[in-house]
Amino acid sequence: MSNQNNNEKAPRTYMTLFKRVAITSVALSTLVFGTVSADTKIQTVYHIYIDGQKVGTVDSKNVVEKVIDQKVDSLKDQYQGLELVADNVSVIEEQAFHPTFNNATTAKKLETELEIAAEAKAITVDGEPVAYLKNEEEANEALKQLKLQYVNEEELQELEARANSEEPLPALAEGQSRLLDVSFVEKVSISDEKVLPEQVHSPADTVTLLQKGTLEEKKYQVKEGDVLGSIAVDHDLKTAELLALNPGMTEDTLLQIGQELNVTAYKPFLTVVVKKEQNQKETIKFETKVNENSNMFKGDKKVTQEGQDGEKTVHYEYKIINGVTSETNKLNESITKEPVTEIIEKGTKVVPSRGSGQLAWPTVGGYISSHVGYRWGRLHKGIDIARPSNYAIKAADNGTVVEAGYDGSFGNKIVINHNNGMKTIYAHLSSIHVSVGQTVTRGQQIGVMGSTGNSTGTHLHFELYINGSLKNPLEYLN
Repeated sequence: MSNQNNNEKAPRTYMTLFKRVAITSVALSTLVFGTVSADTKIQTVYHIYIDGQKVGTVDSKNVVEKVIDQKVDSLKDQYQGLELVADNVSVIEEQAFHPTFNNATTAKKLETELEIAAEAKAITVDGEPVAYLKNEEEANEALKQLKLQYVNEEELQELEARANSEEPLPALAEGQSRLLDVSFVEKVSISDEKVLPEQVHSPADTVTLLQKGTLEEKKYQVKEGDVLGSIAVDHDLKTAELLALNPGMTEDTLLQIGQELNVTAYKPFLTVVVKKEQNQKETIKFETKVNENSNMFKGDKKVTQEGQDGEKTVHYEYKIINGVTSETNKLNESITKEPVTEIIEKGTKVVPSRGSGQLAWPTVGGYISSHVGYRWGRLHKGIDIARPSNYAIKAADNGTVVEAGYDGSFGNKIVINHNNGMKTIYAHLSSIHVSVGQTVTRGQQIGVMGSTGNSTGTHLHFELYINGSLKNPLEYLN
């Protein structure tokens, strides 16, 4: 047995292998030794195995202890606060006559192949460890912080305080909300694990890992011919998901060759379900009732009762999954202020569009400041009426508005076709109250007297045409 090959596997009938050996004070008291011979006159040696594969033989346990001590010490600063252990070494004791051993060679090989692990607490999801932390306190803190991504600290504390209470929940005030539950869909537990030290994360990184399923973001560089839709499909994403991963981008964003996009397909390890209730005030929009009025001209409207919105208090229960509301249930509602219906009178009286041929005076009083005829060497085609008792301009007869707007030297101008061969023009208005196509009645206000366009003062310029020929309005005005 003293001439064993360094590469041979330990005979299972003579020894017990331990895949992981914890080294806390770096003493071999934690290593298990199997005895092959009980003859006290022979020499004791120790066969060293890494992952069940023999790496060499030494004549003292101190050789192994020293290598483990040095390896652990070299990692202490890098992984402060972690309990480091020798993970894959086992030692088998043997007593033999004239055994063969090589301390230096074995120590060097052991130093190369020995793995150091960290004692950690694993967050296990549905039986699978997904995240590792320093201790149970940090593991519980990570799970708490994950919940706090979707609820606030005060809500969570209140929920925990109510957990052991049998008192019924008080009624919610208007505008008040309450957390009913926050839980994980998956089965979550905390277990002991030995892992590589670099696999142990802080609570903050663990929250990110549990939310996204990864701590590494996958990047993609835009190539010629790429569009958002094709990039999304190639990375098992929807276009909306790709846009959400790249803030500031829209479907209209022009991609640049070489541009770097985040294409990480996040798959959360944990699903956080939040249940809340809320008593909120809502507006009840008022209804509108329209009554037809045969005494009002068609197209005219009048509000006889102003509408007012009402108010109600609604009790909702929400189910929110990973920050997205998935269910909304209305439990009850109560009206606190009844809405007031708006009532509108709508005219149905048809306005005759054909004039009688007898023109009404187009202003409220006033005098003729200028007649039809030549003035300053040019023809003045209408009459000017000034100084009325008020500035309302009225339609001279029933008809249809064919022009209504600004027209050069006329200023604001209205032209009414009386559909009987007559056409009247109203110019220099300060404002217009009708529109093209509108039917007007004799005496209806159509605008306000003014001095727009080529005007010497506030007045109405009034013209009359019959079958296209200019006429003196005074011959037809009452």
